[in-house]
Amino acid sequence: MSTAPRPYRSYVYAYPHKTAYRALPERPELAALWADEPKDALSLYAHIPFCEVRCGFCNLFTRIGAPDELTTRYLDALDRQATAVREALGDRGPVRFATAAFGGGTPTFLTAAELERLCDIAEKRMGADLRAVPLSVETSPSTATADRLAVLAERGATRLSIGVQSFVEAEARAAVRPQRRADVEAALGRIRDTCVPVLNIDLIYGIDGQTERSWRSSLDAALAWRPEELYLYPLYVRPLTGLGRIQDPAAADREWDEQRLRLYRYGRDHLLAHGYEQVSMRMFRRADAGPSGPDDYACQTDGMIGLGCGARSYTSALHYSFDYAVDMRKIRTIIDTYTETGPEEFARAHHGFATTGAEARRRHLLQSLLQAEGMPLAGYEERFGSSPFADFGPELARFEEYGWLDADAPAGLLRLSPEGLAYSDGLGPELFSPVVRAAMAAYELK
Repeated sequence: MSTAPRPYRSYVYAYPHKTAYRALPERPELAALWADEPKDALSLYAHIPFCEVRCGFCNLFTRIGAPDELTTRYLDALDRQATAVREALGDRGPVRFATAAFGGGTPTFLTAAELERLCDIAEKRMGADLRAVPLSVETSPSTATADRLAVLAERGATRLSIGVQSFVEAEARAAVRPQRRADVEAALGRIRDTCVPVLNIDLIYGIDGQTERSWRSSLDAALAWRPEELYLYPLYVRPLTGLGRIQDPAAADREWDEQRLRLYRYGRDHLLAHGYEQVSMRMFRRADAGPSGPDDYACQTDGMIGLGCGARSYTSALHYSFDYAVDMRKIRTIIDTYTETGPEEFARAHHGFATTGAEARRRHLLQSLLQAEGMPLAGYEERFGSSPFADFGPELARFEEYGWLDADAPAGLLRLSPEGLAYSDGLGPELFSPVVRAAMAAYELK
């Protein structure tokens, strides 16, 4: 039996990763890209690239602070982009949004008045009915103020996600996320006061010095709020991040893998014992909370409209975005360039990756298989006219050899075993195409 890949290679939240994107020499017009796309169940994502502090583990596209009215200029640009994008979508067929999200960065870095404007852009420029679709918004303990939360609740937010990471102050400091537990608890109280239906709490495991006992302390502190959702994230040390400058990323060895796996299994079992259901490796939903997402949006097939300099958009043939960076100086430059961009440039795609043919098959399999419910074979066969076992026989054979596939899954369902879910961050990269691997390897960190 061959040796399974390491369990923590990379977090696969989308395929392909932005490091595989390249500048599009022809810079195609969005109107042409979207002309023949179904647009009756789109997802809208608005990216706000500002935070009050940069966490040590963070490699997201964000900057600290916003001097010289930068948030105003950014929202001005977001307004121009939304106008150009909505015009490009056209009116030949129905344009409808099935779901919406504000992420970042930290959307609640914006003031209450700026959040009102953000909602206006989504509604008046894009035509998204925020009170009629699921709307998820990310926040942080220091920015979850009563006035901001009141705006989001009134404008239709159905889910508020707060990055706590750890309720243990020493662990928060070790992750370069200094915060006081009292402030975290106060923020959670304010969120619950809004009566927004879904509270999600993000926690991280694998922090230096973290033990099963301290991990349970954070889990129980989160459970005390009975959140409808909990995300458990493994810590990664990535190049150009705060921790990446302190530690050598290559030093993440088998011992750390074992620590993270041990804490993951402990957290998973603890949540399952407290009435939560596992949705993916990271996501757990309270069993009596019901689904929080839309009924008619499927990430494998439906399109996405991304607004903001760090957002990506999906058509069936192309994933596209603006330039990508992790280094703070490069991020600042990209944000400044974005604020100066005019409608003509917003009407074109600048960086991207084609997702047709075999890449579409890979994405569908990846996006489906990494969900605990698995992938119905009939849906795959109907869409592509082939079987995943014919298209990805060697990969699926390896997964079976590793014990990653659920031998007891119902007929017609391809599903991961509990061990397969535990190894999601090792399994996902195994499905990357040679072309994507080469593009990611050739990407110059910036």
